[in-house]
Amino acid sequence: MRKLLPLIGSSGSHPGGRSALTCRFRCGDACFHDIPNTSANEYVGDVISDALSRRSMMRAAAVVTVAGAVGTSAVVGTGAPEAAAVTATTTAKGGHGGHGGHGDSGGKGARGLRFTPVAPNTTDAVVIPDGYRQNVVIRWGEPILRGAPAFDPENQTAAAQAGQFGYNNDFLALLPLPGEHGSSRQLLVANHEYTDEVLMFRGYDAENPTRDQVEVAWAAHGLSAVVVEEDRKSGKLTAVPRHSLNRRVTATTEFRLTGPAAGSDLLKTSADRTGRKVLGTLNNCSGGTTPWGTTLHGEENFNQYFAHGSRTTDTRYGIGTGATERKWERFDKRFDIAQEPNEVHRFGYVVEFDPYDPTSTPRKHTALGRFKHEAATVRMTDDGRPVVYTGDDERFDYFYKFVGSKKMRKGSSRAVREHNLSLLDEGTLYVAKLTGDSPAAEFDGSGTLPSDGEFDGSGTWLPLVTATARGAVSHVDGMTAEEVLVFTRLAGDKVGATKMDRPEDIEPSPRTGKVYVALTNNTNRGKSGYASADEANPRNANKHGHILELTERRGRAEATSFAWSLFLVAGDPADPATYFAGFPKDDVSPISCPDNVAFDPHGNLWISTDGAQLGSHDGLFGVATQGSRRGELKQFLTVPTGAETCGPLVQDRRVLVAVQHPGEVDGASVESPASVWPDGAGKIVRPAVVAVWRADGSDIGV
Repeated sequence: MRKLLPLIGSSGSHPGGRSALTCRFRCGDACFHDIPNTSANEYVGDVISDALSRRSMMRAAAVVTVAGAVGTSAVVGTGAPEAAAVTATTTAKGGHGGHGGHGDSGGKGARGLRFTPVAPNTTDAVVIPDGYRQNVVIRWGEPILRGAPAFDPENQTAAAQAGQFGYNNDFLALLPLPGEHGSSRQLLVANHEYTDEVLMFRGYDAENPTRDQVEVAWAAHGLSAVVVEEDRKSGKLTAVPRHSLNRRVTATTEFRLTGPAAGSDLLKTSADRTGRKVLGTLNNCSGGTTPWGTTLHGEENFNQYFAHGSRTTDTRYGIGTGATERKWERFDKRFDIAQEPNEVHRFGYVVEFDPYDPTSTPRKHTALGRFKHEAATVRMTDDGRPVVYTGDDERFDYFYKFVGSKKMRKGSSRAVREHNLSLLDEGTLYVAKLTGDSPAAEFDGSGTLPSDGEFDGSGTWLPLVTATARGAVSHVDGMTAEEVLVFTRLAGDKVGATKMDRPEDIEPSPRTGKVYVALTNNTNRGKSGYASADEANPRNANKHGHILELTERRGRAEATSFAWSLFLVAGDPADPATYFAGFPKDDVSPISCPDNVAFDPHGNLWISTDGAQLGSHDGLFGVATQGSRRGELKQFLTVPTGAETCGPLVQDRRVLVAVQHPGEVDGASVESPASVWPDGAGKIVRPAVVAVWRADGSDIGV
């Protein structure tokens, strides 16, 4: 019988497995504040007892340590920019690596997943399967614009950083550059979610940051566009500095507010009395690409940047009443709500960026609502209208869909591009309400499957607001259209949306049209005063998360109803409370805290994790969604100490991941680093983008 893997339980860990340092700088200690959603909305089932079943408690008490789970893998991560691979020698205990049976490599796995899985490990490196190679594509601080200096962490300036690759890369997109250098070049777009000043500046004083440090941080946020080139002999992918398409967008770049709320009194400030122009974008997490050649970026934990909140309309967004962690309000009054009460209303949107036009002004689309957007992914209706899915990354919050009313036009003329850039300004915004099909009494918080053998049910998309060229109409009693779009969480509360376990990335399958929702975790579920388990969120104290599979009615993206089921209930496969779409659990990798998701060319879902609770570093996993091997999940890589796996992007012959916040461990600093990745001992730890490919040049996982 397989034993459960050890849980991370250090006194310094915050809920969800993150370090306290990560919680401080990434989300403003969101897990230690009151949960913003205090609405009385229904859950998927009736409210049940918040006590775990006896079996669940006995199982938790029986957790034991499994030693030596490292795995046969290639490891690169220290020393020179392109270090030589070495091989670990031990294999996973209990079949977690998937060796033999259904999980065997060498052609027996699902197409696209035929590699020897990386086993759980805590190696300070990017660990990849045997037979694969990797390189660092670009690091924080590498110059990408003309005139930008070489990176010097001891003498960094805002002007230098504004021309260099930003900090804490997250979402990645690779866009084609046809004809350029024989199509060996592509355009990489990356989000820069947040800064960790403790790991950026030697001698950083959190109580007294300097103006120079604050301005460097402003310049390190935002987006980067940089051309990358493939070495066809080696497979290596490298950045092309100073290309004409390279660009930086920062916390001080000018943006346009568009859509129905643009120009609203709720968005006007002393610096912008039009309510249509805002400086900067903050906390960009995941995103998406559009069929018309732009990228979308979700502003997530924007609340943490604003000080001295007191207005009751913003309590739903977790705005703090005191000073902020970074103290930006000392250097720009727009971050002080007491002085600029509407500035915070200008963040929390989906940003659209045109990477092919370095002179374009990025847009914030108010029609998609304001909340902690984890992502924004696009699927088209049969008649050519965009549908955008996005999650609100907060415990007990909701996920949404926007159905556009304007059709995309084909072509590359300026008029066509301008039309397509307006597609997300008109349409209807919806929020999801789910209903389970099993009796509520069957859900005791332990994660036991109901008697019908599946967590499943039906759902409805509840309309919130409809925007047209002539104006917008609210579908929420007591709220105007502008209020719905600026205080979208309150609108979701009013219509009775379903509270979920941190809805993060949402990705529609390009093959089947099914939509996959990553629900990272929610350790508060089942606690006194909070919702207990239901069919869509079946575990109390849900530390590992799960993935929801949603099928729109008749397969139509614009449908207002859907069927749903839980595709994956994460955790150690030896735990009876886990579920892998019915696939034999002896042949899958353990996984915890799904975050970003993406599809490969074979229709497999790839999952990156954030805050894994199984004793291993975070990683990237592939799982089959169709056929006889549906639910077969295999780990492809792990990231270094303290890091989170972001991105990801899976092409025929290359996988890209953004290694975010390496070395972000409690007590770490520039002076006392917790990691030596990516450049070895004596060098500052740097977030970076990594490319992985097969050594023989063949397609990934075939």
